[in-house]
Amino acid sequence: MAVERNCPLNQQAVWVNYDGGHDCIRYFPAGDLQGAANVLVVLYGDRDSLMRRDPATIADNTLEAQNQKAQQLSKRVRLPVIILARPGTYGSSGNHAQRRQRAEFLAIDAALTRLREQYGIQKFILSGHSGGATAAAAVMTLGRQDISCAILSSGAYGLLERAARLRALRGEPGQPNKDLTGFANPYDPLDYIMNITKDAKRHILVIGNLQDHVTPFDLQVKFAAALRTQGHWVSLIEWPAIAPQFHNLKSNMLLHNLQQCTL
Repeated sequence: MAVERNCPLNQQAVWVNYDGGHDCIRYFPAGDLQGAANVLVVLYGDRDSLMRRDPATIADNTLEAQNQKAQQLSKRVRLPVIILARPGTYGSSGNHAQRRQRAEFLAIDAALTRLREQYGIQKFILSGHSGGATAAAAVMTLGRQDISCAILSSGAYGLLERAARLRALRGEPGQPNKDLTGFANPYDPLDYIMNITKDAKRHILVIGNLQDHVTPFDLQVKFAAALRTQGHWVSLIEWPAIAPQFHNLKSNMLLHNLQQCTL
């Protein structure tokens, strides 16, 4: 359980309280955040394959390594950047095994609010890949009004349908009403699109690959279509991906598509 006095606020962390919980969320900044008009926020994908490993053996699992990644990205995109560590990853408190539950997204949402207040940030460009895209989409359904653009690649939506399909493909027994995490009642952004704040200037990019074996592309299409039905400005983009899973996208996808955000 996270304890506030142990949260290293002087080492790129924020303590957040939210409905039903609290967490210490780590972040890795680059560029001038103070009063920034737009800050690019990066949410990484799931790290379930790393959960049982010694933290010292995980690549780039240090403050210095993540800061360097943020600095390199900031230079390339010419924007301030925050890599925000999801609960249970890269020094943030929480249990990553319990991802895609409402608490994970409330913690991320509260961290964004705290960072906006701390630095006087005006708007965020939310970006995420895979589980990070799901997290970014979920945060948008919490009614934020400070998202200027969203770049969501290979996101998981229709979580229970996805889980049923993948279990069937693996020859595993069905677990009705349970996400692939094994937990019931996942927070599925697809179910809460009506709560996303309307903003005619905000562009939402849903990007994926037709052959994705991890997050089915047709469910990404379903998510994009539901956004359009609610009146949002959405682009659905097919992008080259790495075989054999066709889940991780090629060719600096984020850099190429960031130009579609109107800043």
